[in-house]
Amino acid sequence: MRRLFVALLSCGLSACALIQEDGRTAAQIPPEEIRLAQDIHLARDGWPQASWWTGYGDAQLDALMDYALRHAPDIAVARNRIEQAQAGVRLVAADTRPQGALMAEADRQRVSGEGFLQLFSLNNPALGVNGPWYTEGTIGLGASYRVDLWGEDRARVDSAIGAKNARLAEAAEVELELSAAVAQLYFEIQSLRRKTELLQQARSIQAEVVASHKAHLDRGLEARTPEADAAALLSQMEQQISLMQTKDRELREILRALIGAHADDMPRVESAPLPAAHAGVPETLSYELLARRPDLQTMRWYVQASFSQVEAAKAAFYPSFDIKAFFGRNAIHSADLWSPNAKQYNLIPGLSLPIFDGGKLNANLGRVRTESNMLIEEYNKAVLNAVRDVAVSGTRLQGAERDVQLQEARVREMQVASASAQAHYERGLYSLVKVREAQLPVIYQEVELSDLRARQLFASISLVKALGGGYSSDGSSSSTKEH
Repeated sequence: MRRLFVALLSCGLSACALIQEDGRTAAQIPPEEIRLAQDIHLARDGWPQASWWTGYGDAQLDALMDYALRHAPDIAVARNRIEQAQAGVRLVAADTRPQGALMAEADRQRVSGEGFLQLFSLNNPALGVNGPWYTEGTIGLGASYRVDLWGEDRARVDSAIGAKNARLAEAAEVELELSAAVAQLYFEIQSLRRKTELLQQARSIQAEVVASHKAHLDRGLEARTPEADAAALLSQMEQQISLMQTKDRELREILRALIGAHADDMPRVESAPLPAAHAGVPETLSYELLARRPDLQTMRWYVQASFSQVEAAKAAFYPSFDIKAFFGRNAIHSADLWSPNAKQYNLIPGLSLPIFDGGKLNANLGRVRTESNMLIEEYNKAVLNAVRDVAVSGTRLQGAERDVQLQEARVREMQVASASAQAHYERGLYSLVKVREAQLPVIYQEVELSDLRARQLFASISLVKALGGGYSSDGSSSSTKEH
C-alpha cells in the first residue's frame, strides 16, 4: 500500500495542471529611497506623539477628542471592520483543523425491483425481507481532515491575518483623520470667535465715531458726508459680525456630527485663546515614516496578504489529500439499528489531482498575481505621496510662521501709531474721534493676525497628520483600544 501510494503521488505530480500564468512580482520602493528634500528645516524637530493634540494644553480639545474616539460613527465602523476581519481569520483557520459531526438520518424509501437491491423489493418474510418499503436508519460520528501538504491552507490563513492587520492600520488611519478634523474645526471656531470679538470692539469704536460726526453735523460743524461714510462702515461691521456668528453655529453643527454627539449631549465649546503651533520635520524619514503612517501600514499589510494569496493559488496546482472517517450504525430496518450487526466503520483516504480544469487554476493565479502587482504599485504611489505630503506640509508651516512674524511686526507698528494719536489727544492736539479712528487699523491688523495664526495651526496639524500622528505599527494607537 505504501509503494502504491508513492507511485500514485508521483504520477499525480507529473500529471498535475501546469503553472502558466505566474508573472513577475512588481518591485517595491526600497526604504532607503524614502527621504525629503534637504532644504526643509524647521526649528522644532521630532515625531508627533500618539495623543498629539494634548500638546496644545487645551482641556476642551482633549474632552472633544475623547468624546469623538468613543462615539464617532467612523470609529464605530472601523472597529466593526476589525471584528469582521478577526472573524474571517478564525473562519479560515477553522478549515485547517479536523472536522467532526454527530450524524443521524432516517430514510423512508421504496426499493426498485430493477436495481442492485432488487431482493429487498420482494415481500418474503422467510428471508427477512418485508419490502418494497423500508425505513433505513443511520447514526454515528463522522470526521474529516484535509492534509495541507503544500501549504495552501497555511497561505490562506496568512492572507486572512494580513487582511486583519490591514484593518487595524485602517482603524488607526480613521482615528488620525478624525482627530485632525476635530482639531482643525475646534481651532477654526476659536479663531472665528476671536475675530468676532475684535470686530465687536471695532463696532463699539465706530459707533462712537458715528455719534461724534453726528454731533458735529447737528452743530453745523461738518458736512453730511463724513457722518454717512462712518455710518456705512458701521453697517458693514454689523453685517460681518452677523455672518461670523452664523458661521460659528454652522461649525459647531459640523463638529457635533463629526464626533457623533446629539444636540443634548454636545460638549460645550467655550472661547479660548489659540495656542502656539508645534510641529516639526524629523531629520530622517525612511523606515520611521513607513512604521508611523497608518495608510502605508495598511497598504503594506494588503501587499503581504496578496503574497499569501499567490502562494495559495500556486499550491492549488498540486494534489490535495484528505481523510474521512465514520463510526456508527446503519440498518435497512430502523428496528435493527441497535443490533450488534448494525455497526459500521468507514475510513476513506482521498487524493485529488487537478489535471484538466479548463484553465481555471491558471486564470486564478493570473488574477491574484495581477492584483498583488496592482497593490504593490499602489503602495509605491502611497509612499511617494506620503513624502510629498510631509514636504508640502512642512513648507506651508514654514511659510505660515514667516507670515505670522511679519504680521506681528505690522501690529506693533500700528500700535505705535495708535499710541502716538493717544499722546496727541492728551496734549489737546487731536480730537477723540481722531484717536478712535487710529485704533481701528490696529484691530483690523489683529483680525488678520488671528487668521494667520489659525493657518499656522492648520499647517501644523497637517504636518502631524502627514507624519502619521504618532501612529506605531505595534498597535499602540488608541483606535484599537477600549474607550
